[in-house]
Amino acid sequence: MTDPHAEGTRPDDLPGLQRRLADFAATRHWQPYHTPKNLVAALGVEAAELQEIFQWLTPEESARVMDDPDTAHRVTDEVADVLAYLLQFCEVLGVDPLDALARKIERNEHRFPVPTPPET
Repeated sequence: MTDPHAEGTRPDDLPGLQRRLADFAATRHWQPYHTPKNLVAALGVEAAELQEIFQWLTPEESARVMDDPDTAHRVTDEVADVLAYLLQFCEVLGVDPLDALARKIERNEHRFPVPTPPET
């Protein structure tokens, strides 16, 4: 059995994963095509493919989508594709995705404060 992390990149090593994606593209001479415009378009396509899996499911069915191994495999593949394109997009533009998320959460915490409980 092959180690899925044989390249030495841990799943929680975001910069390492971005390097692997960049190396993967570089060895195939894909860099000219990895423009922000192309990457964000590909991200949208992959997000739509993920959405398609859930398109006609009821809320209850969508909550159980991972119970079916074939569907679960499709979901995880599409999640990986979305994340791969997002990470490549961030790399090309110099955006730190974790910092961007942390800052967005902080802004939302200020925009949407916790409601105060009604007086009784």
